Amino acid sequence: MDKNSVRIVFMGTPEFAVESLRALVEGGYNVVGVVTMPDKPIGRHGSVLQGSPVKQYAVEHGLTVLQPQKLKDEVFLEAMRELDAQLQIVVAFRMLPEVVWAMPPLGTFNLHASLLPQYRGAAPINWAIINGEKETGITTFFLKHEIDTGEVIQQVKVPILDTDNVGDVHDRLMKLGADLVTQTVDSIIDGSVRTIPQELIAGRNASLRPAPKIFHDTCRIDWKNLNTKQAYDFIRGLSPYPAAWTTMVAGDKVLEMKIYETRKLPLQDNNKDHVGTLLTDGRTYLRVRLSDGVIDILTLQLAGKKRMDVTAFLNGFKVEEGMRLE
Repeated sequence: MDKNSVRIVFMGTPEFAVESLRALVEGGYNVVGVVTMPDKPIGRHGSVLQGSPVKQYAVEHGLTVLQPQKLKDEVFLEAMRELDAQLQIVVAFRMLPEVVWAMPPLGTFNLHASLLPQYRGAAPINWAIINGEKETGITTFFLKHEIDTGEVIQQVKVPILDTDNVGDVHDRLMKLGADLVTQTVDSIIDGSVRTIPQELIAGRNASLRPAPKIFHDTCRIDWKNLNTKQAYDFIRGLSPYPAAWTTMVAGDKVLEMKIYETRKLPLQDNNKDHVGTLLTDGRTYLRVRLSDGVIDILTLQLAGKKRMDVTAFLNGFKVEEGMRLE
């Protein structure tokens, strides 16, 4: 077998997956089909349908594209049988039923943006940063019944810098992930692939941190129960998307605000009675008091407004004494 003859079906949806698909196509691998999510409506009235980034790349390169609503639909399964894949690769897609992942004789492997078994789930990059990790990575593993639990093929470790946000780490892992996908394919094709159970990597009594899907409520900043470091990590762990948010209480008005970029600063008087209070000179800085310091807000966005730096915000919005974030 060689990479020109082994029939590969690729499954993925977002930009993160495009880099891996591009590496396969430009590397001369035999990608016979691409499976991605159905087109989504966009625009004010939802009257225009837009294909996923993976679909857009696949169409541009003349690849066969399947977009099933249901992965157990017989029409889709028959189309998959006709593609006759020997290997399937999954990068940022949906959970597959066994009838799909068990199809190819060489198996189905997934690229996951964490050092499994840590951070199993839908949002591993976000949660690693939110939890203040100094290291993350990427993992390829063969699929099995339980999500993100299959035997590990290869892993690459990546440092998380204190200044990194999700976008930074996402882009780093996206590029390294593409390389790891082709390396994994090569090892499967030439028969050198070796796997290790995740239980052996973690150890018997390891404490595993999950990476569940993130919702709007997940992104609300809990100022009263976070110290300065935790609040800083929480905000960068959700930036630039979906973005951490809070509410600014201004008299009778409550305004929702997204916060994208901050700095940690010390505070001499740690007065817990004033956690959430806004501090500003009205021109150049906007800070929120926490129990052990302050968060210096650098970029933000009020609901219905555009994203802006703090100077532009203060030019158009007067922060009065007693205003706070909740």
